[in-house]
Amino acid sequence: METIFSERPSENYQSTILIVDDDEINRGILDNLFSSDYVVEEAENGKVGLQKILSDPEAYSAVLLDVMMPEMDGLEVLRCLEKEGLLERLPVFLITAEASDATMKEAYRLGVMDVISKPVVPYIVLRRVNSVVELFRARKRLSNVVEQQQSELLEKAQKIIELNQGMIVALSTAIEFRNGESGEHVRRIHDITEFLLSNTPLGDRLGNEEIQNIALAAIMHDVGKIAIPDAILNKPGRLTAEEFAVMKQHTIQGAFLLERIPQLREHKFYRYAYDIALHHHERWDGNGYPDGLKGEEISLGAQVVSLADVYDALSCKRVYKDAFPRETVIKMIQGGECGVFNPKLLECFFSVEEKLSRLYKKTDEEDYHGYF
Repeated sequence: METIFSERPSENYQSTILIVDDDEINRGILDNLFSSDYVVEEAENGKVGLQKILSDPEAYSAVLLDVMMPEMDGLEVLRCLEKEGLLERLPVFLITAEASDATMKEAYRLGVMDVISKPVVPYIVLRRVNSVVELFRARKRLSNVVEQQQSELLEKAQKIIELNQGMIVALSTAIEFRNGESGEHVRRIHDITEFLLSNTPLGDRLGNEEIQNIALAAIMHDVGKIAIPDAILNKPGRLTAEEFAVMKQHTIQGAFLLERIPQLREHKFYRYAYDIALHHHERWDGNGYPDGLKGEEISLGAQVVSLADVYDALSCKRVYKDAFPRETVIKMIQGGECGVFNPKLLECFFSVEEKLSRLYKKTDEEDYHGYF
């Protein structure tokens, strides 16, 4: 029956053993013993040996270490290697004639693989060293396989995330096409939301993942418009009171739709998407809809998307109006003509509005791919 560990190391594997011993004769004996199977390097004391190891820990398959040496003894070398966390990756054998009980206890406590007494018995030393070297190689191969599998799983997970996000963008864009838009609106709302939360004090208490989830959720703020009749959604003139009452239902319909997509509910961004779809038309003074929320009752995400939505609507041409000049947009928002917003939100918004305005400095022929 084939054994797991042979007396010879695996083929086609570059193996190097470091022998650290101040006695030249001892180094010669060990060199002669291992040179047929390994590349052998030598160090005449612990200090030189430690320098060799620290300069390239991955270069060695094993270290044979004497205890009693000038400059730095074997236990001192072990303490340094243990401090650097190298003994978990590099097998070290203590080969010594001074194998007292205290020395052995200290060596094993520090993490030495084995203590071999001098004079060495060649076939025993070869078997013990080679078996451990093979064990470390097998463990490293297994670790590499696990890392590769983890990397592949992460890559697949990322593809699934990107696919889901693509479907979200596609759904939101399709709704924008119904509304006479090109789909760029939802992308700008995403970018404005992300930029405000990432580059102003608004997002100081938020982590990057939360900001990204809110920005992704912002894409779906008008998903409820899928339930609004085309005659109202695309009416070029002012809506009647009855028509506006129907239009306002898109907030409730959006939350209703999102709530009934089980796959979305599994994502971290879902709660933000539900809240933003339902509450992005609430107003700081309580005069918004559908719930008449007031002040801090409105979530930060819904507040930011609300302002981003107004800013984009004023800055772009719609079926019922032309785009307003930037100066007019600023005055309308400052004057409260488009709703009442959180003063802190407005302060942060106007501190970066000049950068946001670059979103609208492209020609009609250019495609929008994001500017931040």
